[in-house]
Amino acid sequence: MNKTVNINLAGIFFHIDEDAYLKLQRYLEAIKRSFTDSQGRSEIISDIEARISELFSERVKHDKQVIGNKEVEEVISIMGQPEDYLVDDEIFEDEPQASYRAKSTPSKKLFRDTDNSYIGGVASGLGHYLGIDAVWLRLIWLLLAIGSGGTFIFIYILFWVLVPEARTTADKLTMTGEPVNISNIEKKIKDGFDTVSETVSDVAKNVSESVSGAAKNVSDAAKKVDIKKQGNNIKSSSKSFFDTLGEIIMFFFNVFAKFVGIILMITGASALIALIIGLFSLGVTNILHIPGLDFVDMANAGNTPIWLVSLLAFFLVGIPFFFLFYLGLKILVNNLKSIGNIAKFTLLGIWVLSIIGLIIIGVRQASEHAFNERITEKQQFYIAPNDTLTIKMNNNDKYGSSYRNHQSFKFGHNENGERIIYSSDIDIIVKSTTDSLATISIEKSADGSDYDKATQRASNINYNYSINGNEILLDSYLITEAKNKFSDQEVDVIFYLPEGIIAYFNNNVQNFLNYRTYDENIVSSKHTKHFLKIMTDEVDCLDCPFEIDLDIHHDDDGIIINKEGIEVKVDSSSLRINKNGLKANSPEVKVNIDNNGIKIKSDNI
Repeated sequence: MNKTVNINLAGIFFHIDEDAYLKLQRYLEAIKRSFTDSQGRSEIISDIEARISELFSERVKHDKQVIGNKEVEEVISIMGQPEDYLVDDEIFEDEPQASYRAKSTPSKKLFRDTDNSYIGGVASGLGHYLGIDAVWLRLIWLLLAIGSGGTFIFIYILFWVLVPEARTTADKLTMTGEPVNISNIEKKIKDGFDTVSETVSDVAKNVSESVSGAAKNVSDAAKKVDIKKQGNNIKSSSKSFFDTLGEIIMFFFNVFAKFVGIILMITGASALIALIIGLFSLGVTNILHIPGLDFVDMANAGNTPIWLVSLLAFFLVGIPFFFLFYLGLKILVNNLKSIGNIAKFTLLGIWVLSIIGLIIIGVRQASEHAFNERITEKQQFYIAPNDTLTIKMNNNDKYGSSYRNHQSFKFGHNENGERIIYSSDIDIIVKSTTDSLATISIEKSADGSDYDKATQRASNINYNYSINGNEILLDSYLITEAKNKFSDQEVDVIFYLPEGIIAYFNNNVQNFLNYRTYDENIVSSKHTKHFLKIMTDEVDCLDCPFEIDLDIHHDDDGIIINKEGIEVKVDSSSLRINKNGLKANSPEVKVNIDNNGIKIKSDNI
């Protein structure tokens, strides 16, 4: 049974096996002795400990895991032994020859380079990561921001928030692709001390030369690393064929993964930008009165604030797309910092609340159509027997025409400039009556969340007609105030016409009549432009073309009437009349009349 020790390394607590702790302690003491007379000793030791802490954190899977000798040896192999380096103040004049080579090839990670930043260091960090001069990236980013209408400004902000800043020396070395070991940490810190010790007049020149030299060294080092890596993969005799094949497969897999990450980022960012535009457009409708969006307010029977609906919809759709963008960015950037569990659970909570909120709003909106009530207005008028009653639609260029759309509603302004809703949802129904007086009944109906509201909305419908002698003019539209909202307002115009009178429906009434007769309705759309005599529960068309309805009837011996013609059979004799002519057959005589003339054949002749 081994004892464990709790240690604090660069502000992070670790559980470490006692033997591993002693090995780590000896290693750190050896490093400290190596830097006894070095300039910036404390900063170097601090950064080395921070790097060791980072390496331990990568290997710890959970908080209770104990670090053993294996993990300590792995860290030491990466950092290197103190005796492998020339650690004195002349280290930067003569490049040290390290007898130790890191076992793992260093890889770049994306950080924000705030030391060379103009805004947030995003472009400079991407320059290190991609091996491109930051000036070109800044220029490309500026052109993309202008060309995309500000889209890449939003993407830049997301990079700024999600990509970590290179704070420590280890972060800065990783950002440029240099191995994070004792030698490079010391060199990086001493570079900083040397720069500070220069005179103020030479600061700009020295920094420029240092940055230029560092960039060249980083570029050369990256090239050498790449060349060595590719050379080792291809030329090394110790590499087996399957190892090389595996690396090639992994290379293409990584390329594909990066491509998927880019697609996810573009999809997520595009959706978020579209949602932001939609949120702005709908959310401020009442403030800015954006043209074309007033119908949203008209359809909002529940009077729910538009900004609230658009905000909840934004969260409902936008949060999944944000995580889609974050997933794509995480695929591209392997050291992307997490947004944290608090942020994740907060966004999840907002998303769930958005679903609940929209369900409540939907139920409330649906409840506004729970009741349908109607009110009726009637007027009687006299039509003399055998007189002709003419019915026409009164069209209006502003509100309505002879074209009817049941489900449509539109908004406009009346003569006083007040906002109104108008619709062409008008039905015309004709019934017969034995009364001497004709009756016109106007039935107005509307929906509401309860009986009183539905009745009130129905009574607020404005629909007009006029009776001028034997002519009736009906409005082809109904009007209601905007405050009543769209509540499926409609009008049924029912005529009760005395039997014996003649009715004429103008052609512009056709779209407001049903296409067939049903129940007590005796006039359909096909009856327009004809004089109709009102009968008991039916009409007699006085000027309709004469039509014969042929019933198909089949008998073995009798009369057959169908679309082909008429055929009469009596015993062994038959008579057939169709479009080809007439044929009569009997045992003694056969007669055929067609386009060729008359042929008669008799067995007795």
